[in-house]
Amino acid sequence: MTDETKGVLAMIGACIVWGLSGLYYKMLDDVPAIEILCHRTLWGFIFFVGILRLQGRLRQLPRAIATPRSFAIIAFAALMISLNWFVFITSIQIGHATDASLGYYIFPLTAVLCGAIFYREKLSRAQLVAVALATAAVVVLSVGLQVTPWVALVLAVSFALYGTVKKGLSTGPVLSVTAEVLLLSPFAFGLLVVLHARGEGHFGQDLATSLMLAFAGILTAVPLILFSFAARRVSLATVGLVQYLNPTLQFLVATLIFREAFSIWHAIAFAMIWTALAIYTASSLRRGRAARKAARAAAGTVV
Repeated sequence: MTDETKGVLAMIGACIVWGLSGLYYKMLDDVPAIEILCHRTLWGFIFFVGILRLQGRLRQLPRAIATPRSFAIIAFAALMISLNWFVFITSIQIGHATDASLGYYIFPLTAVLCGAIFYREKLSRAQLVAVALATAAVVVLSVGLQVTPWVALVLAVSFALYGTVKKGLSTGPVLSVTAEVLLLSPFAFGLLVVLHARGEGHFGQDLATSLMLAFAGILTAVPLILFSFAARRVSLATVGLVQYLNPTLQFLVATLIFREAFSIWHAIAFAMIWTALAIYTASSLRRGRAARKAARAAAGTVV
C-alpha cells in the first residue's frame, strides 16, 4: 500500500468520526461549549501522551517546539484547531449544525486556495470557477438570510489554515498534535479550575456526563492523528476531495436527525456549493488521469 493510499484511508476515517460527532456533542447540550472544549483539550493531551509513552517517544515532545519556527507553527495550528472545535460545538448546541456542514463543504475549496497561495499548487480554470461559485453561494446565503454565515466561514477558514500549516511541518503527526494540545492545556486547566471554584463545572456531577467529557478527548485525538497523518502524505487538493464525506454526514445528521430548518436560501446556497464541488471534482479527476497517463508515457520512453 502506497503512502498516498494510506493517507486517503486515514482521511476517510477522520471524516467519518467528524461527520457523526455532532450526535455526541448534542447529548452534552447542558454543558457549555467552552467547558467541553477544555475537556477535549485536557483528555486529548492525556491520550496523546499515553500513545507517545507506549511508542517510547515521549522525550521527543520538547523537540517539536524547540525552535522559534516550529513553536510558531504549532501555536498557530493550536489556535486554529481550538477555534474550529469551539465554533463547531457551539453550532450544534444553538441549532446551527446545517451551517456547520456548509462550512465543511466550503472547506475543500478554501483548502485549494490555501494550496495555491502558500504552496503554489496550480489551479485549473474549472477549479477557479468552482471557488468563485462557492464564494457566490456565501453571498447569496448572506443576502437571503440577511446575516453573514459566520459559523460556516469560521469553520472553513480555520480548518483550511490548520491543514495548510500542518503540511509545512516536518514533525510527525502524533508529536505535532500532542504539542498543540500541550500548548492549549494550561489555558484549559485554568478555566476549568475557575468554573469548578464557582460551582459551575459539570465534571463529577454525575457519572454519565463525566465519562462523556473524558471520552471527548479520545473522540478528538483519533481523527486529529488521522488527519495529520493524511495531510503530510497527500496534496491539499486530495484532502479537500475526501473531506466531502464529513459535511455530507453532518448535513444528514442536521436535517434528518436534528430536524433543523432548511430554508429556500439554504437550498440555493447548497445547490451552488454542490455544483462547485462537482466542477472541482471533475477537474481534479481529469488532471489526475492526465498525470498518470504522462507518467506511463515517460516510463515507456525511459524503457
